[in-house]
Amino acid sequence: MGRLRRSRTHHAQRDVHRASRTRARTKDLDQIQLIDLDPKNRAALEAQPLDLEKPGLAQHYCVECAKYFESDHALQSHWKSKVHKRRCKALREPAYTIEEAERAAGLGKEGKRPTSTTIAPEQEMTI
Repeated sequence: MGRLRRSRTHHAQRDVHRASRTRARTKDLDQIQLIDLDPKNRAALEAQPLDLEKPGLAQHYCVECAKYFESDHALQSHWKSKVHKRRCKALREPAYTIEEAERAAGLGKEGKRPTSTTIAPEQEMTI
């Protein structure tokens, strides 16, 4: 029984995890809800002009997932997939607003005292 050789799978890449995190980055849910699902923008995205740089010449686009597909058949099968249905379910929930995020971080306006320390003229006479 000899020593087991270490597998060398990363081929001198220092940060494999960062590359895998940013490789397939798509639009966030709030961007899709606020911009892409607007009826005018949705119609423009579904009827894009021919683009040689994008898959399928930019003719087969899923607005909810923000992805291009090679053929109409691939787009139809994507609409039936679990990934697309999961994304549509997540899009039905309203997006968080900036005020909600600030309140969750403790920066909201509820329960805070006024920041000004000036004394009213009526209070000055009583002091």
